[in-house]
Amino acid sequence: MNKLYVGNLSPSVTVEDLKQLFGERKLPVTDQVLLKSGYAFVDFPDQNWAIKAIETLSGKVELHGKVIEVDYSVPKKLRSRKIQIRNIPPHLQWEVLDSLLAQYGTVENVEQVNTDTETAVVNVTYSTKEEAKIAVEKLTGQTFEDYSFKVSYILDMDAAPSLPATRNRRGGRTSREQDSQPGTSAGSLGPRQKQPDFPLRMLVPTQFVGAIIGKEGLTIKNITKQTQSKVDIHRKENAGAAEKPITIHSTPEGCSAACRMIMDIMQKEADDTKVTEDIPLKILAHNSLVGRLIGKEGRNLKKIEEETETKITISSLQDLTIYNPERTIIVKGSIEACCRAEAEIMRKLREAYENDIAAINQQTNLIPGLSLSALGIFSTGLSVLPPAAGPRGVPPVPPTGYNPFLGHSSQLGGLYGVPPASAISHQHTIAPAESPDVTQRMVIITGPPEAQFKAQGRIFGKLKEENFFTAKEEVKLETHIKVPSSAAGRVIGKGGKTVNELQNLTSAEVIVPRDQTPDENDEVFVKISGHFFASQTAQRKIREIIQQVKQQEQKHQQGAPVTHRSK
Repeated sequence: MNKLYVGNLSPSVTVEDLKQLFGERKLPVTDQVLLKSGYAFVDFPDQNWAIKAIETLSGKVELHGKVIEVDYSVPKKLRSRKIQIRNIPPHLQWEVLDSLLAQYGTVENVEQVNTDTETAVVNVTYSTKEEAKIAVEKLTGQTFEDYSFKVSYILDMDAAPSLPATRNRRGGRTSREQDSQPGTSAGSLGPRQKQPDFPLRMLVPTQFVGAIIGKEGLTIKNITKQTQSKVDIHRKENAGAAEKPITIHSTPEGCSAACRMIMDIMQKEADDTKVTEDIPLKILAHNSLVGRLIGKEGRNLKKIEEETETKITISSLQDLTIYNPERTIIVKGSIEACCRAEAEIMRKLREAYENDIAAINQQTNLIPGLSLSALGIFSTGLSVLPPAAGPRGVPPVPPTGYNPFLGHSSQLGGLYGVPPASAISHQHTIAPAESPDVTQRMVIITGPPEAQFKAQGRIFGKLKEENFFTAKEEVKLETHIKVPSSAAGRVIGKGGKTVNELQNLTSAEVIVPRDQTPDENDEVFVKISGHFFASQTAQRKIREIIQQVKQQEQKHQQGAPVTHRSK
């Protein structure tokens, strides 16, 4: 939880007034609202919601005649080395930010927070409490390119008295490791340590490569400078190929701007050389992300086509190899239309990519000591993530930064490597078909969460490997898990609120069939349908709900009054 302080409140403000305000601003309403005279404390589920609440409410909303203030609630004794800086110019370069922060002390860690705000947000850890204090004083309200910085202390986990046991139990992880947030992206400030870099990959006709580079490289230098991007043209690889890949590293806006400039150059070159064919935009995307771009029954792709007035096709699954896990997204239309489509396509791909990162981090947090590399579930040949920037058809080079999806298994069993059967401590049986014409069979898996995770990964990988799904389909699993009947209502939530939030969070379809008759163990089924990581995240969340229900039941039993009878 992230606790926020809400100040400058009128004495007439009630808890219901605050909850109504949060609801109107589409902020998650929490029961944890502690109202005092003139101020209140409110818990928000995570850092992103806390940032949104601060940016939406502080100094901008009037309640009972007074403009309220909202900031992190950090007791003075915990105001240590860690601060948060908001409202940073989205185009600010990391080098500039680093030099600015270094003016006030030694910076141990800078972590960009992935938010939906137009400006950037970073968490900064200084080496001492005094340096952080100076930075807060000097940076607060400081204007940089018409952007006024907003600075707050945030809870320093190292300073919290109740947390050392947790740190020791996790093996004494460093503050740099603890600061990393699952699901964060490189965002507007570009690639950063441990932040996933999601480049735009294009395919261009070889005949236009020279024009894109320009005489003595002047054209490509101009593109790089104007869009603040790193542009790699893999011209020396795959000699004789009709097309060459280009990798663009930048912010989403920078990638789009570079794409537009490259498309303009190709169109001008085509006009000068009297090439009659239209030049399509070709985007390379890792196969594991393409299903979510397409969407159920192709809805996402159709929507992009309609909104951008383009025609979009995707290369066949049959073109994939262990050294080429990318598919080609071909966009046809005017340059303006193609560039609009590029922005929407990349937005969908980034969302899928970041969701997978978050799911993996959540899964490793769920299973203490779980090393995805050691499991052998993920292969180096066909990783879940896009390969490191490089030519097609050449084994991808492992990135220098930590990548949770890239293991060291030598297995090349499709999307997931196949570990030896002895590595998985679980039991499974295949149920008989319900009737001769049924095309699906149920695999029943029993075992602890980590064993089920491994087993489902192998099944998912095998389906992927054997190409049981067409080019228009994404590999999905339908998972049935048993939950106590007493917990089924909690999974659904009031008016279906919990199950809807669960679906939005995980991108999986979660169904609690109504009118089920509990089995002999007083349990019912919950159905989950989605790609591997979506399914795993949904299962983890449901396990958490079940655990909460069990803990409440135990507390209730322990607190039940005892009746003594005397003879």
